Amino acid sequence: MADERTIAFREVISPMSNTEPAPSLLRCHGAAHPADGAPSPAPVEVLTARDVPLGGLRAMTVRRTLPQRARPSIGAWCFADHYGPDDVARTGGMDVAPHPHTGLQTASWLFSGEIEHRDSLGIHALVRPGELNLMTGGHGICHSEVSTSRTTVLHGVQLWIVLPEERRDAPRAFRHYAPAPFDLDDASIRVFLGSLAGGSSPVETFTPLLGAEIVVAPRGRVRLELDRDFEHGLLVDSGMVTMAGTAVPPSALGYLEPGVPTVELVNDSDRAARMLLLGGPPFEEEFVMWWNFIGRSHEEVAQAREEWMRESPRFGSVEGYPGSRLDAPVLPSARLRPRGRAIGRS
Repeated sequence: MADERTIAFREVISPMSNTEPAPSLLRCHGAAHPADGAPSPAPVEVLTARDVPLGGLRAMTVRRTLPQRARPSIGAWCFADHYGPDDVARTGGMDVAPHPHTGLQTASWLFSGEIEHRDSLGIHALVRPGELNLMTGGHGICHSEVSTSRTTVLHGVQLWIVLPEERRDAPRAFRHYAPAPFDLDDASIRVFLGSLAGGSSPVETFTPLLGAEIVVAPRGRVRLELDRDFEHGLLVDSGMVTMAGTAVPPSALGYLEPGVPTVELVNDSDRAARMLLLGGPPFEEEFVMWWNFIGRSHEEVAQAREEWMRESPRFGSVEGYPGSRLDAPVLPSARLRPRGRAIGRS
């Protein structure tokens, strides 16, 4: 079908890279809407995270809310791993060897801890709480991610953004931005991508996007004006949060369809509640996501894998990482049978 989207669901041992030996492909339809005459969906759809172990005896676990079979993306946000708070002394922290990306951007956002980033642009940077690190893979990049010796508790979110057709081969790039917080009602807000509540980010994106951290005071509430063209997802990190009257528990993601003009977020607990609000126009293009690659066909992804394995200049190399690169897993011998996506709510 012309509006189908092909995507891979992956079980990974790191929020930055997929090292699972046999990741599978899953075909899903593109942005769907209820059929004419069908009942309107509930205002908020709650998407439950699934746990993915980081591997090893001292496994750290990430909680994955995107992609899902019924909700492959929210705008161009196509991947969300939520991890921690993890005691690094117990889990061993994060140590992700150099690995490739194509056709996407990675957005790293921490609540606590510190991660050392190195990439094939020659960038050596630190990911710190409240600061955005946005890396563009485009035609090809590789990077490593390692929690620093100063980290005692690691806690954050790793997000991926699929690039649109006209920019999916964009050159490698890296942006760092530390948004200043501002207050609205009972909330403190940091806008790291796009615009919200009068705050905006100077970081350019290839499709319209929203990314913001929101902290609501104990027993507090905040009312936000939304872009009607966007669908939105609220990823709750901590606290007892209701979104438009629907409870969204910690680690879950509350989804709102386009067309909603405002939303009220309420913290029903005696402690501050923290969450990320993500949004963008529904991403209508079809794409294939497998391991760390996004392409438009099985053949494109296979080509990217082959080039990574033979150390093609396409991805470059990471300097300063004390270890070997990650090998790509073996591709499936044939495409798996397409599996449908639910229309409207799952």
